[in-house]
Amino acid sequence: MPPLARRDVRSMIRKLGAHARPSQQKQALETIAGLSNCGGDRDSLVAIAAAGAVPPLVQLLGAGSSSDVQCNAIAALDNLACLAENQVAIAAAGAIPALVQLLESSFSPLVGNAAGALQNLSENADNQATIAAAGAISPLVQLLGPGSTAQVQHYAAGAMRNLACLGANHVTIAAAGAIPLLVQLLGPVASAKVQQSAAGALRNLARNADNQVAIAIADAGAIPLLVQLLGPGSSVEVQQSAAGALINLSQNADLKVAIASAGAVPPLVQLLGPVASAEVQQSAAGAIINLAQNNDNRVIIAAAGAIPPLVQLLGPSATDEEQKSAAGAIMNLADHSKNQATIAAACAIPPVVQLLRARSPADVQKNAAGALCNLAKNAHNRVTIAAAGAIPPLVLLLRSGSDDLPKEFAAAALEELGDNNAKNRAAIAAAGASAGVDVLKEMERLCIYDDDE
Repeated sequence: MPPLARRDVRSMIRKLGAHARPSQQKQALETIAGLSNCGGDRDSLVAIAAAGAVPPLVQLLGAGSSSDVQCNAIAALDNLACLAENQVAIAAAGAIPALVQLLESSFSPLVGNAAGALQNLSENADNQATIAAAGAISPLVQLLGPGSTAQVQHYAAGAMRNLACLGANHVTIAAAGAIPLLVQLLGPVASAKVQQSAAGALRNLARNADNQVAIAIADAGAIPLLVQLLGPGSSVEVQQSAAGALINLSQNADLKVAIASAGAVPPLVQLLGPVASAEVQQSAAGAIINLAQNNDNRVIIAAAGAIPPLVQLLGPSATDEEQKSAAGAIMNLADHSKNQATIAAACAIPPVVQLLRARSPADVQKNAAGALCNLAKNAHNRVTIAAAGAIPPLVLLLRSGSDDLPKEFAAAALEELGDNNAKNRAAIAAAGASAGVDVLKEMERLCIYDDDE
């Protein structure tokens, strides 16, 4: 904020009061709205709120103000709500019920501004419950329909996306009729911003624990449209949101088949490549992890050429999240005997072994150990994995940390490596002695070792 504006902001806030002349009030509102624009600097947003602008702005949302004044007040609050700490202050000042009431105004600019402000305010987790409790869901759903402008649909879908971060809102949103309208907004007629917000809302709704909302999304025809949004004609943001929706939908066993049948695998594989952003690559790999839990899909995914780009995502230049997703996808793909030799031939084993090292996060180590466990079901791969140096770090995983899940995967991998391979069994025993780990005892504790074998 320029020094002059900082000095004058308190004076302008005083002009927001009921005793100010309408012309002064209008000028002050427009000035504050301009100063607090989201494109401005953080200091401006902090200073305006700290100077006490929020309560009088909220007061101007009431029925005693003209529609023009209400619009300008919302615009200022909307911009201030771009800053996380201001979202809390605006809600605490009582803005949410007033904004929800304005969603049903007959003055369309007022409705659009209110929806935009609620979109920003709903980024705050506490506000998500408050906005739903204030009755916002039903009028926001109505704004998703064809009678709204693209900008208002974007605001309403963005608010739905944020509100659906709270699991308690899922059933309410679905019951209000949001799902068919959100699915329609995935179509080619909608703008990229609207598609992104709609796909994001469906992504969050598909997290519903009992899968009923996910099934409703599929029944509404979302899957083919989401698959289309994975293509090169979509923006990076749209591709990421669509892939994210498919990640959550593919947690359902039946929908894994439906998603593959809709042709999702080839475009997801394309998104693993170097042209895609790291976030899109990670989302595509995440969808492939879930799809590859189905045995038939494992063959389809491998045939589509997924293995080489997944191996590339195991390397040191990838992020931890990319490595975790790629190792998880390879773990599931390797659970099919036809893929085990193919994955090894793609030189996956050395980088997977590198992920076992102590520098890797526990969830990366877990997926890497799981991948080696499945790859070691192939006799030739047992030799290759041992030669790549996997046994010592797998043994070390048995004693590291407090989380048993990585240990269980490591123990299972060691069990597979020792199966019908005396040399590997001797190497496992030697590594255990060197590291001070009783490997057999740990396997028994983790219910991996069967002494009848």
